[in-house]
Amino acid sequence: MDRYKKQRVRMVETQIRARSVKDPRVLKVMETMPRHLFVDEGLIDQAYNDNPLPIGEKQTISQPYIVALMTEALALTGKERVLEIGTGSGYQTAILAKLADRVFSVERVASLASRARKVLDKLNCYNVAIRVGDGSYGWREEAPFDAIITTAAAPDVPSYLLEQLAPGGRMVVPVGSREVQTLYKLTRSADEPARIDKEDLGGCRFVSLIGESGWKE
Repeated sequence: MDRYKKQRVRMVETQIRARSVKDPRVLKVMETMPRHLFVDEGLIDQAYNDNPLPIGEKQTISQPYIVALMTEALALTGKERVLEIGTGSGYQTAILAKLADRVFSVERVASLASRARKVLDKLNCYNVAIRVGDGSYGWREEAPFDAIITTAAAPDVPSYLLEQLAPGGRMVVPVGSREVQTLYKLTRSADEPARIDKEDLGGCRFVSLIGESGWKE
């Protein structure tokens, strides 16, 4: 008996579909993914609310709508290799794992990476690899990636990540100040020399990307 099923259905209908997220695969996985497993026990009753929640270490689990918006922008078909920068709670990671072939996720905080790994294993998300380190460098050994998602904001698009985006690949990244950012979708052309098309997905607010191509500690 899934006591949270009705909450998830309501979340998708009122917070996600109502804001014009239309990809049926994204809607389905958001409706089935147990978001309450990724939040602290004391916040479980808020797991399906329309807002981000703290997960410790000055980090957050993103608002459900933002997770859906960013995931839809990647246009996943199930065959992709995806790079995620900022594992955090592992919720976005799990969503990606159900929609792509392989997910490579980089998390700066070891305790968060460890906790996320346990929940992902519980949900049989064995197609996810997690590395602890500076996410702004990406994961060069596994590049190129068909899709890249950055769940922390940078002052500019990290050049190391763009270099690891495959021809025809999509990247979603929040860029701006530490207080407010714009969410961008970048698409790399399939031909060479590569052309990067940039689409504004709207205003947003994320925790800061700490690292070489991000902000200092």
